[in-house]
Amino acid sequence: MISTKTMKMLVAGAALGLTASAALAETNLRVFVSSQHRPDVWRKAFDMYQEARPDVKITIETGGNTSEQQAQYLNTVMTAKDSSLDVMILDVIRPAQYAAAGWTVPFNAVIGGDIGLYMKGYLPAYAEANTVDGKVVALPAFADAMFLYYRKDLLEKHGVEPPTTWDELAAAAKKITAAENDPNLQGLSFQGKAIEGAVCTFLLPYWSMGKNLVSEGKLTFDKEAAVKALKLWKDFVDAGVAKKNIAEVATDDTRKEFQAGNVVFAVNWSYAWGQFQGAESAVKDKVGVVKLPAVAGGEPVSCLGGWEWGVSAYSKNATEAANFVQFLSSPKISKFMAVNAALLPQFPEVYTDPEVTKAVPWFAEAKPVVETARARPVTPRYNEVSEIIRTTVNAVLAGTMTPEDGASQMEARLRRVLR
Repeated sequence: MISTKTMKMLVAGAALGLTASAALAETNLRVFVSSQHRPDVWRKAFDMYQEARPDVKITIETGGNTSEQQAQYLNTVMTAKDSSLDVMILDVIRPAQYAAAGWTVPFNAVIGGDIGLYMKGYLPAYAEANTVDGKVVALPAFADAMFLYYRKDLLEKHGVEPPTTWDELAAAAKKITAAENDPNLQGLSFQGKAIEGAVCTFLLPYWSMGKNLVSEGKLTFDKEAAVKALKLWKDFVDAGVAKKNIAEVATDDTRKEFQAGNVVFAVNWSYAWGQFQGAESAVKDKVGVVKLPAVAGGEPVSCLGGWEWGVSAYSKNATEAANFVQFLSSPKISKFMAVNAALLPQFPEVYTDPEVTKAVPWFAEAKPVVETARARPVTPRYNEVSEIIRTTVNAVLAGTMTPEDGASQMEARLRRVLR
């Protein structure tokens, strides 16, 4: 017969054993989120998963205000085969590259069933961007495209309509800044720094002229259109519409300048809207948003953006990480992030959800822009293509290269890469 004392010891030992087993069974996931994409709201989405799965603990890691900074960090982590990072958010231009490098694992096994049917739930551009040779290499986190933000209050005050061409924008900016007579007020802010955003800076007017840069992996460069595109942006600087040091301006610099009330027009991604409506924003309730202007005689075109969730090939919890990503890439979380962070949905039906349109009314107009936005050149050598374009744009804006020389050098360098 077991004594009371012995029984207590056995019970205590069993309790310790259960506690130890529970601790051993806990799964820890570390997730990288870019600092510009509302990690505070993503944290709430992560908490939802933890509530449903108390055996999973999720740690968030943030960093990088530009796509390049984020890629530099993640490239270092992946090259080192670091297993401490399980899930990472990737610019839409990177999933295919990371899959080719063997840095991410496919989702096919976790999705199961008809992969094509599953991916059809997303906007087509994102289903395509994340599927490589029949393998789903990442799942969409949210959609994105470039828009023209403008000071609704200032345009109304000075009787100016939102511009539909770049020439109209220049005239409107000059009229408003002259009337306001505020030395801190810029007419237009856009990305001139040698970052990924500068690729879109070049492509917006170039595409608007009906030109392609790459078709089926081959260069289709139009030098005359390239000169016009580069000259358009440099003329903004020379005319005082954009500030002289625009070559130093990155994506979040544009957001901060506009949010501080120091810009009439701004070219930026959708994430900026939520920041503009914050309690500390100087332009809260004063912001309008429209399609980007076109070159005279051309058609307005936006630059496709968006961010995707990938699972590290070096994760020790790849299956759980893939399940977690499926949750993050669901209509439920898409709606949550749209309402609470103004991130564009990757599902077409979420744009017209009543709660979404109430929280972010402009999303009703955003859907057709996202659906018609064009993807940056699709090529395995995109990194080199991007570097050529963004450094050329930066040099022209900095005044160290003319638009004509910039177009010539861009063409020559691209031909060496895309033979």
